[in-house]
Amino acid sequence: MPRRKPTRSRETTQEYDAPRTRPQEQLLIDIVGELPAGKMLCNTAGRGQFVRAYLTAHPDAAADCWFLDVFQRDQARDAAESSPNIQYLCTPDPPSITYDVVAWAFGFRGETELKREMLQEGYARLAIGGRFLVSTDDADDQWLHVELKKLFDKVTRRPFKQGVLYLATKTSELTKRKLYDCEFAFRDRERLIYAYSRPSVFSHRRIDPGARTLINVMEIEPGLRVLDLGCGAGTVGLAALARAENVSVLAVDCNPRALEAIMRGAAKNELSGLSTSLDALGTTIPEGEFDLVLANPPYFSNYRIASLFLAIAQRALKPRGQVVVVTKTPLWFEEHMPEYFPRMSLTQVKDYVVATGEHRPRR
Repeated sequence: MPRRKPTRSRETTQEYDAPRTRPQEQLLIDIVGELPAGKMLCNTAGRGQFVRAYLTAHPDAAADCWFLDVFQRDQARDAAESSPNIQYLCTPDPPSITYDVVAWAFGFRGETELKREMLQEGYARLAIGGRFLVSTDDADDQWLHVELKKLFDKVTRRPFKQGVLYLATKTSELTKRKLYDCEFAFRDRERLIYAYSRPSVFSHRRIDPGARTLINVMEIEPGLRVLDLGCGAGTVGLAALARAENVSVLAVDCNPRALEAIMRGAAKNELSGLSTSLDALGTTIPEGEFDLVLANPPYFSNYRIASLFLAIAQRALKPRGQVVVVTKTPLWFEEHMPEYFPRMSLTQVKDYVVATGEHRPRR
C-alpha cells in the first residue's frame, strides 16, 4: 500500500545541489565525470537529480530512470524541464535492453529482497565492460559489498562520512538467475484462492492480517461494483471477485508490480471482472460508479494517504454506497472520517478496527 549528508563537489553538482538531494543520490552525482557516456539505467532516491546531472555532463548520452511508484515517477519527471534523452519509466521491470552504465541508489532501510533483485537485474542488463554503481546512505554498510562480490570479480568500495559508493565493471555474463516472485494461497470461506507477489509489493509472500480482516468483514453481493484502493498483492480484490457472481473490481495501486500481481492472480483463479489502474492520486477513478470501496491504507505519511483514500472513496461511491477501511489507529478515523462520511461507525474486530462509512451526497 516506505539519511544523512555527504561532502559535495561544487564543480560537478552546482545545478543539482538542492536541499532535497539525498546522500546516496549525491554520491552518484559527485562521480558523473568519471562515468562513460552511453546508455544508462538508474533509479533515484529523490527527484531524478543524478540522471539529469549525468546528461548534463554527457549531453550525447541517454538514460532510463526507473520507478516502482508512479507518484515518485511523476515528481521526478515534473521536477525539471523535459529532455528527449531521459525516459522516466514506471513499469514492473526495467527494459530488457543492454546498458553501458547501471546505477542504483539505495536507502539503508530499503527492502532486502528488492535490493538483491535490482542488483541481479541491473547486472543482467549491463554490457560487458559496462560500469555498475551502487550508493547507500548507510556509512557502515558492508552488506551491499558482500552482495556485489557475488556478481563481480572486483568491487571498489569508497566510504564517505555519510554513505558508501561501490563501483564495479562487468566481465562476464550471469550463469544463473534467481527468481524473487512468489505464489501463495489463502482461504476465503470454502474457496482456496491463489495470489502472486514480488519484492516491493504489499504484502509480499503472505496475506496481510489487515487484508484478512477486510476480507472477513466485507459483504459482497452478486453484481456489485467494487473499488480496491491500494490493492497490493490483490488478495482483497481477488476474494471479492470470487465471492459472488458478476462482481467487477477496479484494482488501483501506485506500484505497477501490484497490478501485475492481481492480474496474474485473477488468471490463476480463472476470475473475470477485473480491471486495473496505475494511479497514486485517484485521478483515473470514475466518479459515482462504485457500490463498495475497500481499503487498507498504510500508516506512514502522517495519514495523508488515509485522507486521500477517504476523499477518493467519497467521489467514487454511488449514493448509499459504502466504504470499508481497516486500521489499527481508530482515533484518527473517529476524528476525521466524518468530514467525508458523516454516517460512519467503528467496530473492533480482533486486533483491528473496521471503519465503515455510507455515502450520502449533500443536497
